[in-house]
Amino acid sequence: MRSALAHTFRSLSLRNFRLFAAGQIVSVTGTWMMVTAQDWLVLSLTGDSGAALGLVTALQFTPVLLLTLYGGRLADRYDKRALLVGANLVSGVLALLLALLVLTGTVRLAHLYVAALSLGLVNAVEIPTRMSFVSELVGSDLLPNASALSTAYFSTARVVGPAGAGALVAWLGAGWVMLFNGFSYLAAVAGLLMMRPGELHRGPVRTGGSGVVDGLRYVASRRDLTLPLALVAVVGLFGLNFQVTLPLIARTVFDADATSFGLLTTAFAAGSLLAALVTTARTGRPPSTLVTGSALVFGALEVAAGWAPTFAAAMVSLFLTGLASTYFAQAANHRIQLGTRADQRGRVMALYTLILQGTTPVGSLLVGGTSGVLGARSGLWLGGLVSAAAGAVAMAADRRRADGDPPRDNAPAAADVSDKQ
Repeated sequence: MRSALAHTFRSLSLRNFRLFAAGQIVSVTGTWMMVTAQDWLVLSLTGDSGAALGLVTALQFTPVLLLTLYGGRLADRYDKRALLVGANLVSGVLALLLALLVLTGTVRLAHLYVAALSLGLVNAVEIPTRMSFVSELVGSDLLPNASALSTAYFSTARVVGPAGAGALVAWLGAGWVMLFNGFSYLAAVAGLLMMRPGELHRGPVRTGGSGVVDGLRYVASRRDLTLPLALVAVVGLFGLNFQVTLPLIARTVFDADATSFGLLTTAFAAGSLLAALVTTARTGRPPSTLVTGSALVFGALEVAAGWAPTFAAAMVSLFLTGLASTYFAQAANHRIQLGTRADQRGRVMALYTLILQGTTPVGSLLVGGTSGVLGARSGLWLGGLVSAAAGAVAMAADRRRADGDPPRDNAPAAADVSDKQ
């Protein structure tokens, strides 16, 4: 038992990664508390408007759609740790300003729009930088484990954050939740500043070919990267819009209060956490069939969640849906990241982020509008059916061609490993 736990958490044996993970747990918990409070506040100000909630989500992710490739270029050219320190400080200031507006009773829907857009600008740099920084913290051998543990602490935050936020919103109001989030970024900053730079696994800096277009050409030349990226695009656009669907399901289907809404979100996050812990056992690059198959299963479970007849059934089905969504995302992430050359990883992961989260503005508006016309359940049905169909099509396409061609690079990837479950 002890050896199994040691194997699961082996990346935590590194001091830099422990500091990173500890700071991120606090910061991300605050972020998910903020998301819950923000969504509840939007619905309260607009009379449960799915369109308004979709617009807030779209504004938060539009900068990711437009600027994250440039953010990935910055991550490849500059000190990732310094970029992350700056991004966390700016995010904390934005959260504190919004908290002040809410606590003074002067907040308006327009303020939430501006705050969401501003945070999205920061995330366009922070997300690809953070994702590619993990490889510098642990090196290529521990990258699958560290990536899965990163998802585990994100999922833990999604369990603790919404549950705590639901209770705090009902007790103290949304402003105090946002205030906590503002200060929580200091934990991430402290962890980054306490690291030992000499223990980071920084690859050699390449001259030439450092632009965004060069990164796109690199991906286009790699057939084993384009299929999972295309599948992530479809699933992200239609299936991964839970920031819109879950609040609407809670309020309009089950007539839930803030605490019950937090429980639904927690059930989904608990499934995500279990999937993340399962994938810590992965020791190499997953096969393409695992990526396509997990997308199909996720779609089927999301459809089932849309049919849940009771609140208890919804919690169970959302737990399973959360598990499948994270398992798919981790399989795609590992297949892409473990097949990418080190000097291209910032831009490739920026493209992954662009596709996974940059599709959210369009998807949230589409799902929010559909839910407004056909009911809250239709958002889950639409996302699940399209995701399952995309997984099936990708699986069929994968069978028609030889998969797993070696990277056509002059230098090997930082993690050039065989395909393993």
